Amino acid sequence: MSFHEINTEELRLFIKNHNENNYLIVDVRQPEEYEEGHIPGARLLPLPELVKSLDTLPTEKELVFYCRSGARSMAALTMVEEESPQAETYNLEGGMLAWEGAVVEKPPQIRLFDAKASVEQMLMTAMDLEKGAMRFYTMADERWGGQVWSEVFVRLAEAEIGHAMMIYQLLQRERKVKEDFDTVFSGLFGDVLEGGMSLAEALDRAASAKSRLCVHLIELALNIEYAAFDLYRSMADRAADSEARGAFMKIAQAEKSHMNILIGALATCPP
Repeated sequence: MSFHEINTEELRLFIKNHNENNYLIVDVRQPEEYEEGHIPGARLLPLPELVKSLDTLPTEKELVFYCRSGARSMAALTMVEEESPQAETYNLEGGMLAWEGAVVEKPPQIRLFDAKASVEQMLMTAMDLEKGAMRFYTMADERWGGQVWSEVFVRLAEAEIGHAMMIYQLLQRERKVKEDFDTVFSGLFGDVLEGGMSLAEALDRAASAKSRLCVHLIELALNIEYAAFDLYRSMADRAADSEARGAFMKIAQAEKSHMNILIGALATCPP
């Protein structure tokens, strides 16, 4: 096994440039620390539990470990190196104390999905969440459109429809849906976003800006997208069915592109 230290900037680039199927970020802190804020897409595996479950770590993926300061994650790496050889492993220097990237508060909202649901039902739920995001961006554009920076909401609304279409094609490939896409999509409610926030609450938060509206709206949108990415990575990680796992991983990969669009849009905000 080869082991590397990785700093926060390197990890941000690592996440940006890696396909979601090829790596796993592992948070070895305690659950209460994870809930206070964690790196989007990270799997919670507290150090005491890691000791008992080394065989659950994927041997075919690159693994990135982190904790509060880097000490617990270094201990985790030592155990992995001794007991479960991997291809490539990394330790985040300084842990969350040094992390300057995005943070998601609260665990991924897997409650949005029925644990006993079929793959078809889970994908339909994912489509409904994509519609919720599409409605948010559409309504944001209708209310605050006309600005150079607001054009990003038009792009993201279209992209959310594209995500929904991708999910629809997965359903269609398995012959699990007979109606055409427009019929299926129009029948969805789209009242909830992937982070568990209702559409109404998201719009209220958008309207609460007192100054620097551009930055306020884009940061809100980033929070929505990070929560979506976090949710789908977690669903892929938990899925027992390979079909569902592959579907959720594709959605997570697509959500990551939205983050990059929004990060780029920050440069268009007026000072």
